[in-house]
Amino acid sequence: MRPLPQETMGSYAMVVSPEHLASRFKDPMLPPVLATPVMILAMENAALAALKPYLEPGESALGTHVDVKHLAATPVGRRITASATVLRVSGRSISFSVRATDGDEVIGSGTHERMLIDIDRFTARLAGKAGDGAGH
Repeated sequence: MRPLPQETMGSYAMVVSPEHLASRFKDPMLPPVLATPVMILAMENAALAALKPYLEPGESALGTHVDVKHLAATPVGRRITASATVLRVSGRSISFSVRATDGDEVIGSGTHERMLIDIDRFTARLAGKAGDGAGH
């Protein structure tokens, strides 16, 4: 990865649709509001967007840790925007401050970490795991 300046930012926006709701995603008894895992998905996508310009060919970064609070409910039809700001780079680990808004208020905030990977090496290790029969 090319040098990644601290405070590098990325963003990701989406419109909340019925399949993003807690009542569809998890349990029909829940109110029709944005599901927390979908908010986290937007935050992770924002972090990856921050990294993409700095990745070398054959590199990517996988999420390894999420610590966020879901602060406010968001109904279907609202546009949410997630942002991620690089806090620190330590070896292959990159830490971010993340937040999401729905236009009116902050709906979530916290931290997220991603690990830089070599895609070919990672894929080879994964194929080895799949072929060893574990978990069957």
